[in-house]
Parts: sequence; structure tokens; C-alpha cells
Amino acid sequence: MPNDNLARNDNHTALIGKINYYLYQVIITIQEQQPNLFVDKYRSIDWHNSRNQSALSLKLTSLLSQTQDQNKLLQNLQWFLKALFIPESFDSPVLRKFLDTIQQLSSPEYELNESSHSPEIDLSKKVLTAATTPSNQQTGIAILLLDAENIQLSAETEKFLTTVCHYPLHVKIAFANWCSMGKQDIELHQRSYDLIHVPAGKDNADGKMIVFGSSIHERYPQVQEVLVCSSDKVMTNLCNRLQQNGLTVYRVSQQGTNLKIFNSNTGINYTHSVLEIPNIDKFIKQIQNIIVSEEKRTSNQWFKLSQIAQIYKHKYNLDLNEVASYHYLDKTAKDILTKYQSDVVIYQPADNPEAYVALFRKPQLHDLNHNNSVRKQEVASKADLEKAVVAITTTLMKKFPNNYVPIEYLSGHFNKQYGVGVNKILGNLGLARNFRIFLVNECNSFDVYRIDERWQVTLKEGLS
Repeated sequence: MPNDNLARNDNHTALIGKINYYLYQVIITIQEQQPNLFVDKYRSIDWHNSRNQSALSLKLTSLLSQTQDQNKLLQNLQWFLKALFIPESFDSPVLRKFLDTIQQLSSPEYELNESSHSPEIDLSKKVLTAATTPSNQQTGIAILLLDAENIQLSAETEKFLTTVCHYPLHVKIAFANWCSMGKQDIELHQRSYDLIHVPAGKDNADGKMIVFGSSIHERYPQVQEVLVCSSDKVMTNLCNRLQQNGLTVYRVSQQGTNLKIFNSNTGINYTHSVLEIPNIDKFIKQIQNIIVSEEKRTSNQWFKLSQIAQIYKHKYNLDLNEVASYHYLDKTAKDILTKYQSDVVIYQPADNPEAYVALFRKPQLHDLNHNNSVRKQEVASKADLEKAVVAITTTLMKKFPNNYVPIEYLSGHFNKQYGVGVNKILGNLGLARNFRIFLVNECNSFDVYRIDERWQVTLKEGLS
């Protein structure tokens, strides 16, 4: 029974890898031939860009990995496609062919681990074909060869590589002088790697890996794909030899903070970041910590977003927008921070391309108690309310570039100071139930402007 479960997991992983591979071809085809089939926000994205490709692949893999049930997987895939394409796109030949192919691959009768007759994508014609001939005599496997002295593969990166392959990754072999590798041998052994030790020397791991890899089809007759993980150019001869033996070779090399995966069969390049991309909560916390440090260093409260981005890049070796697009394909760091303004406040002045950020600070408990017991009673009339809002605006204007205060920030600070929402006080006093309308129509102290889709408030000249 455990072997059956393992086989099902391998088949499921292989299916997700194929879906990823074929969908990327569909996206490229549609972008080149019928870009109007994308929904608006994905129409202008450069799908040849490796960062967008990697982000799409990881999001799809995460979604499809949530279930082992094939029907549910297909439902999740349909949901993903509907987020990418307009409804009319599902009548296009390319997308119909893609869905038919995936339907065949996911059917119980279909053997996922078929031989070399697996489905292919004819890039020259830009049309998906499903030349599927199941084989019950032979099952295919993928094998990973790792020069551990040259590249380090995390468990997350290894998982990404399984989505690139068409066949389940059954064999993983690492080459190194393990005496000089710390505890890396223990970690790789725990991840089911076979470890081959070589004597100390510059090219010993390379040489052993080439000799071993050259006869891999004899050692493992079922092998169909080989991942050659090394940045050394000397591995080119091994890759060529494996291809001559009819195997699909994925050349995995490291360039800076990215792994480049080249599929010798299709000529397609994949890119995967080897850096740990933080989740949104951790991302916001990292930015908060940078702002706190800069506050202590400069005694300022507001900082250019570009300045924070520079510090973040230096500290974490990551671009703010790279993190944002990883979680939300079409979003920037500015979009993310705008969404999470309960933690970090972002402000975009009029006619200024620079955005500014600051911390959003919650009031202390004793301040709230004081506000609830004393200040709430002070707002007993329209004049009291206008006076209170003027006082808060005067304080906040000093903290915002160009003296414009976002209206929701003003409303929030009123709530903190008086322990009650400003709209509730407006209702109690029989005034306009909308805060902005009250400021515009019933007060003489404020100028209210719409700047970049947000309402901003400042005091009229002579009052500030």
C-alpha cells in the first residue's frame, strides 16, 4: 500500500509538471497570436520574462498541489484559466486542444508514465498536439545528478525541478568530497540522495559525475529524463552524450541568485530564484523593521519608497517588486503596501512620481482610556467637530509630504483620539453622514482633493 501511495504521488507530480509545461506554451501562443483573449490586467505582461514565467508556474503548482483528486484538480485548473483569459477564449482551438490534452492525461485509463510517445507541443506551428500512445510495458523516470560542490539545491528548489520534468523524479545522486561539505551530506541523505564521495581536488566531482552519467542509461534502463545540475561548462559533453542516447536533458546552472534550467528537447529555458521569497506577513514585517531603523537613524517619520527599496535590496538581496509579483503576478510593492495600510502607510503626492512610506502606529491603551472618558464628551456640536478635525489635521500635516493627509488616515486618527468613529458622531449630530461631504460642504477650514484615486485633506491657506 505505501508503494501505491508513492506511485500516485509521483503520477500527480508528473501531471502537474505537464500542465505547467503545456500551459506556458498556450500562453506564449495566445500572446503572439490573439493577445485580446487575456483579461485586461494580464494582456500587457511580458510572458517571455523569466520572472513572470516563474511566478506563474509557482502559483499554478501551489494551486494544483492542494488536492490529489483529479476532478478537483481540473476544477482548480479551470478556475486558474478563467482568471487569465476572457470567456470567449475557451472557444479558441489552442485552448480547446490544451483542455482536451489535460483531460486525457488526467483520465484513470491514461498511464502517466508512458514512454517516448508522450504528448508534445509543436512550437513551429504554435498548436498543441496530443499524440498520446499509452505503454504498459515501460514506465519512465527522471534522474537528478548534482555536483554538490558547485550548486546547492534546497528542498523548495528541488520541488520546483519536479514540476519541470514530465516523469517522476525517482533517483537523486550527489557528488562531492563530503569531508569538506559540513553537514550537507546529512541533509541530502535525509532527502533520499545517494551520496558518492570523491577525493579532494578541483575537478574530481566533475569527473566522477561525467563518468557515472555517461552510463546512466545502462544503470537505469527506465530513465527518460536527466537533470544535470552543475554550472561547469565541462558538463556540456555529458549533456550531449545523454541526448545522443535519446534522453531529455535539463541543464541546471546557477547565475547569480537564479537557477537556469534549459530543456534540450524543446529549447525552453526556465528560471527559478534560489532566494527565499518571504510570505506577505514576513514581507511587511521586514519593511516595518527597515523603517524603524531609519527612524532611529534620521529622526524622520516618512521615507521615499525608493529609499526603502534600496535598503531592502542590500539587506535581503531581493527587489521589492520581485517579492510583490511572486505573490500577486500583476502587482507592485506599492500596490501591496496600499493594501496593507494597517501596518505601513503609503502616500503618493500630487505631480510627484515618488511614493512615501511610514509606520502606522496604534495608540497606547492609556491614551484610548483618556480619549474615551474625556474627549468624546467634547464633541457636542458641529463647531466642536470641526475644531477637533482641524486639530488632528494640523498635527498630521507635519507628517505627510506636501501637507496632504489621506482622508482615511484622518478618519482613523479621529477614531483613535475620541474612541468613536467620525461618521457615528456625524449621525448623532444630524450632519452629513459622509465624512468627505461634511468637510467639503459644511466646513470652511479644509481643502479636499482627489489625488491618484485617493481623497486628500489639507487646511485652507491661512489656517495651517
